[in-house]
Amino acid sequence: MKSASRRRAQRGLSKIPVLSAAALAAIFAAGLAALLVNIAERKQEAKVTTTRLVEVTQDTTDPAKWGVNWPKQYDAYKLTAQPTRTRFGGHGGSEALPQEKIDRDPWLKRMFLGYAFSIDYRDRRGHAYMLVDQENTQRQTKPQTGSCLHCHGSVIPLYRELGGGDVIKGFETTYKIPYKELNKKLHDMGHAQTVSCPDCHDAQTMKLIVTRPAFLIGIQKLAASQASTPFAPSIERWRATDKSRPYDPNADATRNEMRTFVCAQCHIEYYCSSAMPLTAPWGKGLNVDQIEMFWNETKMPDGGRFFDYKHAETGAPILKAQHPEFELWSQGVHARSGVACADCHMPYARDGATKVSDHWVRSPLLNISRACQPCHRMSEDEIKTRVDLIQTRNNELLQRGGVAITALMDAVLAAKQDGASDAQLAPALELQRKAQWRLDFIAAENSMGFHAPQEAARALAEAIDYARQGELAALRRGAAKVAEARN
Repeated sequence: MKSASRRRAQRGLSKIPVLSAAALAAIFAAGLAALLVNIAERKQEAKVTTTRLVEVTQDTTDPAKWGVNWPKQYDAYKLTAQPTRTRFGGHGGSEALPQEKIDRDPWLKRMFLGYAFSIDYRDRRGHAYMLVDQENTQRQTKPQTGSCLHCHGSVIPLYRELGGGDVIKGFETTYKIPYKELNKKLHDMGHAQTVSCPDCHDAQTMKLIVTRPAFLIGIQKLAASQASTPFAPSIERWRATDKSRPYDPNADATRNEMRTFVCAQCHIEYYCSSAMPLTAPWGKGLNVDQIEMFWNETKMPDGGRFFDYKHAETGAPILKAQHPEFELWSQGVHARSGVACADCHMPYARDGATKVSDHWVRSPLLNISRACQPCHRMSEDEIKTRVDLIQTRNNELLQRGGVAITALMDAVLAAKQDGASDAQLAPALELQRKAQWRLDFIAAENSMGFHAPQEAARALAEAIDYARQGELAALRRGAAKVAEARN
């Protein structure tokens, strides 16, 4: 009896490992099946990132309508209204308008005498304020050209109407129209939006597009030049063709290049006034010397020498830099490494199963983990320290340049008081033009030299050198006039 019971118990015990193994296998199979189903669902979700609930076209300038179809991007886009600040840039307060640069750095105000920037020149704000800040600037107390809307509003439908369907022709008329008149027309048409979705995206395919005429014309001139363009291999490939048609970024550029070009169509140096259409000066190349050469060879419509304004104190014919982020970036290591603007200012982010480009356009310093660390395998503190060192050194050079340009202007005024004529002071005034161009090129550019640190330092060093040369030239002329009077 005991033997039979023992055998039955042993048989029962021997079944336990088998049952346990079967149970584990069933659990594993169920888990694996669930995982595979989840992966399949995620893949399908990733394939269908949007469902079009409303139709949009290139004339749909209200971003909220695009936001119905692409809510993730629109939610991020709205965050550009948030105040952001880094040590050397941005707007961090809650006041109606950001701080005046010309109050913080008075040498800027004096440098711009004779130009509207001496009236009002403020820190930048996010894209949400691009149009309203332009409408509210005190510079509007002086006559402004309609060309100024080129980069501050969603203007392509307006250009199309002005040109009878031809955007380029419409754009080429705007410099003749006062800003307030053209801005009113933009409002009346219902397109008074800051730069919006159709300015960078094709409404049907959502692919990136360049829409700004000045960029399209300027990049054609750059491609047709002999300037090196290591940041844009597509230009080199176009140059190897028969060039039967002009270079067209929308047809020739790679998607990675377009992730820079859609930003560069506005973040550039340009002429913007009422004498001729808004112009991107790239016919010689993109660095500070090549652009200076382009402007020096440009004639005003009356045949006279090109200048943006004449300095109110010295009379020097000044070149005014706007915001040459694209130009300075093109000279840096990031550009040569294939790093696009969007990689740093609109880095990819995960949202569920989808990967989206972050449309909260801002400084990489406010988003280091996604903007910098995918490439730079170091701590956030180390990255911040390195960037701060670059920007601090450039700022110190910039401030020294401000002291030098002020000394030059003082010397010119003193020489004039001693009786020196404009003709006698021409060498000093020419050096003011050269010095101020380089100083303003870095002051107006919004990275405090980070986009190309060595190139920025070179430009500032030359600015200081030319300013001191100009100061000495004026002092010598003044001393000569005093000696002549005594004799």
